[in-house]
Amino acid sequence: MNLRTGDAAVIIIYFVALVFVGLWFARRNKSTEDYFLGNRSFPGWAIGISLVGTSISSISFLAYPADAYKTAYLRLLTAFTLPVAILAASMFFLQFYRRSKVTTAFEYLEGRYGPVTRVYGASMFIIMQVVRVSVILFLISTLIEELTGLDPVACVVIGGAIVSFYTIVGGIEAVIWTDVAQTIVLVFGGILSLGIIVSQLDGGFGEIFSVASEAGKFRFAEYISTGPNAGTLADAKWNISITEKTAMMMIFVGLTNWLTEYSCNQNVVQRYCASSSAREAKKAMWICCVTSIPIWVFFMFLGTAMYVFYQANPTDLSQAILEPDGPAADKIYPHFMLNQLPVGVAGLVIAAALAAAMSSLDSSINAISTVGVVDLYRRHFVKDRDDRHYLFAARTIAVIVAILMIGGAIILTKAETKTLQDTATKLQSITISGLLGLYMLGFFTKRGDDRAMITGIGFTILFTAYMAFKDLGAFPDALRIAWLDNIDGYYTATLGNALMFTLGYLGSRIIPARERDLTNLTVYTQEDAPLE
Repeated sequence: MNLRTGDAAVIIIYFVALVFVGLWFARRNKSTEDYFLGNRSFPGWAIGISLVGTSISSISFLAYPADAYKTAYLRLLTAFTLPVAILAASMFFLQFYRRSKVTTAFEYLEGRYGPVTRVYGASMFIIMQVVRVSVILFLISTLIEELTGLDPVACVVIGGAIVSFYTIVGGIEAVIWTDVAQTIVLVFGGILSLGIIVSQLDGGFGEIFSVASEAGKFRFAEYISTGPNAGTLADAKWNISITEKTAMMMIFVGLTNWLTEYSCNQNVVQRYCASSSAREAKKAMWICCVTSIPIWVFFMFLGTAMYVFYQANPTDLSQAILEPDGPAADKIYPHFMLNQLPVGVAGLVIAAALAAAMSSLDSSINAISTVGVVDLYRRHFVKDRDDRHYLFAARTIAVIVAILMIGGAIILTKAETKTLQDTATKLQSITISGLLGLYMLGFFTKRGDDRAMITGIGFTILFTAYMAFKDLGAFPDALRIAWLDNIDGYYTATLGNALMFTLGYLGSRIIPARERDLTNLTVYTQEDAPLE
């Protein structure tokens, strides 16, 4: 594919605007409080829309339409558990961070358990996020490459350099305000795409609903890729099982993911702390909730609409994607952009696709910088320096992260197989698994300290590592565990969190916690003062 001149001009203007945003906010960053939290002054609506941009990301813009195009709505079930997580966050989680006036989620862990657990949480977060941003940048580069025909390494460098620049120089203010703009562009781009589809179908919306309903596209169903029924949809079961994907288990997975996101993900916790008040932080969470779910549903419906459109106007690629061994479904939306959208409009929609991914990258780079300085560098390595030193250190860490991100994405572009990308996904599951259990034990019990948690941490890492690599032939037969081999890898994080909570609790029964001040660190030890 080759990008048209008018579309390229729109994308370039968009990128230039992002650079100017970074420069504008750079002059406002005089301290680490400004750089990490924007002086804790953001209104709830801005934080809420920023959370939308971070959470929906490129998954909504590209992967949701692709999933709905080839399969049905099974994976949308995970989205409907978000209100439960938001309710828990607004009632319980928020108070632990606002009362203590912390900067990171991991400062809580030291107060609750001790310095070892804090270092573990911070280190796992940094590793996970570096892997994550490398994979996201790699995915951005594949989109740019497909649309423009540029060399993939050049695509990585261009995309990585732009998002790194405005994040490094502009700090959290640049991140939040660009996320607001990118979210608006993302939604507008999707609406434009749907409008084009409806205008080109003789039956409009009615045709979309009738054709899609007849094909079973609105069901909670899984795509069968092998066997005699390959290429068809099968309704998901509603039973509880850890050996297969069921609708009920998708709900459990979604609830685990969102509880993790809103209890201990630094990208979210940092926004709790950056809000001007607890009331604004709660407002932000609910704005994110009531906005995100309709957006997820919309982008799934957009994929369904593209399915109906290409049933009426088939192309070689659109038909091939529907085959069991066909090209990746992620190609369908870029294919639609360049071949069906008018010049200029396509450029805006492509910019929206890039914005979706960038809203995840900028948040993660800033969060890594924050955690690196607050939880590791200032806490353990270089203490008692002036704030200018730590502001410089924050930007330096952000630069290092940008280099690692670009380098990791380049490695992925050079890989001849999907092994590295698959390995990156598995590494993320190892580093994130167990964190929710760690925080739940801290929030809802008064048990445990560093000594008790070491056992839980160790066994959780072993469990998630086994689950992540069991299918790669990494273990000899003598070390295989049959009942673990039967567990679907989709449930690794859920089970890992249960393991962390259980072993941490049992460890606390064997090794009683040392006497420590738990004021504001559990639901049972909160002060009566109003939450600020």
